[in-house]
Amino acid sequence: MCQLLGMNANVPTDVMFSFAGLATRADEHKDGFGIAFFEDRGLRHFIDHHGARSSPVAELVKRYPIKSDNVIAHIRKATQGRVRLENTHPFVRELWGRYWVFAHNGDLKGYAPRLHGAFRPVGDTDSERAFCWLMQELAKAHASVPSVEELSCTLRELLPQPAAHGTFNMLLSNGQALWAHCSTQLHALQRRHPFGAAHLADEDLSVDFAPLTTANDRVLIVATQPLTHGEAWAALQPGEMQVYVDGETVAAGPCRG
Repeated sequence: MCQLLGMNANVPTDVMFSFAGLATRADEHKDGFGIAFFEDRGLRHFIDHHGARSSPVAELVKRYPIKSDNVIAHIRKATQGRVRLENTHPFVRELWGRYWVFAHNGDLKGYAPRLHGAFRPVGDTDSERAFCWLMQELAKAHASVPSVEELSCTLRELLPQPAAHGTFNMLLSNGQALWAHCSTQLHALQRRHPFGAAHLADEDLSVDFAPLTTANDRVLIVATQPLTHGEAWAALQPGEMQVYVDGETVAAGPCRG
């Protein structure tokens, strides 16, 4: 299976400490890596079908001063689809004049949704098929970009359909929010004032966030497995979808029928 990393914050935030923790797991997950991060309405997107341990693109990313309020990263251990650039997560599409980014951890068996709109997969993964189907169904459900609340209601109806075919841990963002769906393993962590030191679980690396932050900063990290020791990571439950805006969990209100 693959490994996911997502970040949502209320101010542009450096994600490289968490990305370093993710990259240490690329020895096992060596079939590609990618990261996408929003800068206002723009998006920077780096992918490589080589592992994050050996990829020169990963070295470029590690030196890039990433500051963003919505980030999705992925390291791949292929289950479906060849180890090719076009099969490397995260995937990107445009809808309603906004970029959408998607990454998936899992394996969908016999998943062949009917795709009849503008969203078609370039590669041959179950993940990209699921993303194209989600984009297609969102476009059918709304004429223009709806509120985060409305999008969340629609996604709560849609996500169980691909999830019925297997493991569907996924991250999705359009730069306004980060959506996370858990089938088997996802963990979330919020960092806020008073900030302290964090220590990576898989590497001898630590950082003290206190001098790098303000009292108003909020950062929400989502990962397949906890990336650090000694912080209050919380496991999402199977079938659970969470919505994160400005570094906080958005309470799910009733969806209008």
